[in-house]
Amino acid sequence: MAKSRGENGPHAPAAEGSLSGTRESLAPGPDTAAADELSSLGSDSEANGFAERRIDKFGFIVGSQGAEGALEEVPLEVLRQRESKWLDMLNNWDKWMAKKHKKIRLRCQKGIPPSLRGRAWQYLSGGKVKLQQNPGKFDELDMSPGDPKWLDVIERDLHRQFPFHEMFVSRGGHGQQDLFRVLKAYTLYRPEEGYCQAQAPIAAVLLMHMPAEQAFWCLVQICEKYLPGYYSEKLEAIQLDGEILFSLLQKVSPVAHKHLSRQKIDPLLYMTEWFMCAFARTLPWSSVLRVWDMFFCEGVKIIFRVGLVLLKHALGSPEKLKACQGQYETIEQLRSLSPKIMQEAFLVQEVVELPVTERQIEREHLIQLRRWQETRGELQCCSPPRLHGAKAIMEAEPGPRPTLQPSPSIRLPPDAPLPGSKGKPKPPKQIQKEKEQWKQAKASGQLDKPPTSSQTKVAAAAGDACPPQNVLLKDPAPQDSAPQDSACHHSQDSVHHHSQESLTSQESEDTYL
Repeated sequence: MAKSRGENGPHAPAAEGSLSGTRESLAPGPDTAAADELSSLGSDSEANGFAERRIDKFGFIVGSQGAEGALEEVPLEVLRQRESKWLDMLNNWDKWMAKKHKKIRLRCQKGIPPSLRGRAWQYLSGGKVKLQQNPGKFDELDMSPGDPKWLDVIERDLHRQFPFHEMFVSRGGHGQQDLFRVLKAYTLYRPEEGYCQAQAPIAAVLLMHMPAEQAFWCLVQICEKYLPGYYSEKLEAIQLDGEILFSLLQKVSPVAHKHLSRQKIDPLLYMTEWFMCAFARTLPWSSVLRVWDMFFCEGVKIIFRVGLVLLKHALGSPEKLKACQGQYETIEQLRSLSPKIMQEAFLVQEVVELPVTERQIEREHLIQLRRWQETRGELQCCSPPRLHGAKAIMEAEPGPRPTLQPSPSIRLPPDAPLPGSKGKPKPPKQIQKEKEQWKQAKASGQLDKPPTSSQTKVAAAAGDACPPQNVLLKDPAPQDSAPQDSACHHSQDSVHHHSQESLTSQESEDTYL
C-alpha cells in the first residue's frame, strides 16, 4: 500500500474500481462502468432506490462480495447474555481493566456483541480517553481548511472504500463525507505524516461502528499506539515487521518459510496490505470484525498471528506447493486464499491457539532493527514505541479518575456528648481527670482486666469511637454500644464505598447503534 505522495512510489496505488467490497480476491467484482454507476447515484442509498436491494447484517449489498460461506450465528439467548456482561464491563471499565483484564481478553476472543462493538473499540483502544482529554479538538480540525496537497488525494480515494456498503455506496453521501472529514483531520493533527492510502479503509471500518469524532480518535490510537510508523513516508516500520513475520514463519511453518526463501519473495509483496489495512480488505467481513475485536484488546500480535496462519495453511504442505512453481504462482496463491482458511470459526480458533507472544515479537524486532542499522543505517522515521493492546495503552495513558477525598472523621472531641447518651455533658475538669486515670491504668498493665463502663466512655471521649481491639469490655449498656458499633461500621463502609467509586467509570453512556 503506497504512501500517497506520488504515483511512482515503490508500490503503485490501486487502480480505480479495484475494490469490489472486502473480498476482491475471492470473487471478481463488477466491471468499472457498473461500479461507477452504482457509486455515483445521489447521496443516500434509500433515496437512490437501494432500499429495494437486499442488505446483509453487516450493511453490504447482498451479492456484491461473492459467496461469504457459512457464517457463525450466535443464538439470540447467548447474544443477550453477552450484551449484559459487556454492558457491566463498559459501565465499570477501570475496575475490569485493573482486576479482570484476562476476562476481557477471553470475551473479546468470543466476539464483541454487534450492538456494543463500536463503544467497546473506543474503550479498548483508549480513543474514549483521548476524546475526553481533547474536548473540541476534532471540531477545530474539522473547521480548518486543510492542506490542498492532501485534500485532492483523499477526495480521489473516497469512492474506493467499500463501494458496496450502504454507507459508502453513493458519491457525496454521508459516509463519504464523514470519511473525508476524518482523514483530513488526521493530516492536520499529524502534518508530518500526512495521508496514506491504507488509512482510508481503517477509517471506513471505524465509521461503520461510531460517529466521526470517535472514529477519528480511534484512528489516532491505531496510527500512534498499535501500528506506529506504518503510515510514514518511507514505510520503514512495515518493512521491519515484514522481516519479523518472515522470521517467525520459520518456527510456525518451516515448509512455507523454505518455499518463500527459495522463490526469493520479499514479504512486502504479500503482507503490506494485510498489515497496513489490518486485513480489512482481505478477509470475509465476519472474520474481519472478529480479528479487530482481538486486535484492539491484544495489539499487533493478533495481526502477526493472522498472517502466520494464512501463510501456514496456504503454503505449509507439499500438496499445496505443487501449484506454486514460481514467484507469480506463489503470489497469486496468497492473493486468492481459500475461503476455508479465512472462515470465521476456523481462523479465530487458529489465531487464538498460535503460540506467538509479545515477547517473541519484541525480541525479533530488536534483531531486525540491529540488522537494519548494520546494512542501511539509522531509521529515518522516529515513531513512538509500539504498545501491545488495551492494558498497555491504559497503563501508559490512564484516563481521568475522581480524586480521592478524605473520608469523614468520626472522632469526637473530649467535651462532646457521646452518641445516644442522655443528660448533660461532663465538665472538662472531670474529663481530664478520667483521661489521666485511664493513661495510668494503661501504663500499669491493668487494661488486661475488664474495665469499668466509665473507663469505656472515657476511651471513646478521648477520641477512639471504636475501642482498641485488645481491650475486653463488659456488656455495656445498649444505648452506649449500639451507636459506637454503628459508627465504626459506617466508617469502614464509607472508605470501602469510596475506594470502589474511584475504580468505576465516570459515566454510563448510551449504546451507539
